[in-house]
Amino acid sequence: MIDEILRHNREFVASEGYRKYETSKYPDKKIAIVTCMDTRLVELLPAALGFKNGDVKIIKNAGATITNPFDSTMRSLLVAVYELGVNEVMIIGHTGCGVQGMDAREMLHMMKERGVDEEHISLMKHCGIDLDSWLHGFTDTHDAIRETVDLVSNHPLMPKDIRVAGYIMDSLTGALEVIED
Repeated sequence: MIDEILRHNREFVASEGYRKYETSKYPDKKIAIVTCMDTRLVELLPAALGFKNGDVKIIKNAGATITNPFDSTMRSLLVAVYELGVNEVMIIGHTGCGVQGMDAREMLHMMKERGVDEEHISLMKHCGIDLDSWLHGFTDTHDAIRETVDLVSNHPLMPKDIRVAGYIMDSLTGALEVIED
């Protein structure tokens, strides 16, 4: 599959397919969106919200949540605010998220089945990594989005004039439900 993607990329560049996507690094609408990496949202989210290339900064992760105030998603938001002119943040979860109900023990079991040594898992635990917490999903999407909005809004490095709002997108229709505004 990767070879096919690389072939397509060479053809895309050779035919100058990139021309219609040219824009600057600064988001035209001054918005950053934290959303899930779910494949259903790749084209649905921008289409449902009317965004085109260059309009917004989109930061994707598993579950559209921030569980650590100093993780890479929070760092990306701070870069968006201080370096790229963002003044509004949308946290957008979605219906039917795979992280909802995700079980850390089951994931650890799958890791072992795929060849990860028990020694490596034990080493992580001895280094202070709580794998049960780190790999655990959430039970309620609404609560997870509220918690992330709260974390971003009250982050000690986030300016108070930044609007942070939370939503859940219907994975089929693209309709947004306001959770926290």
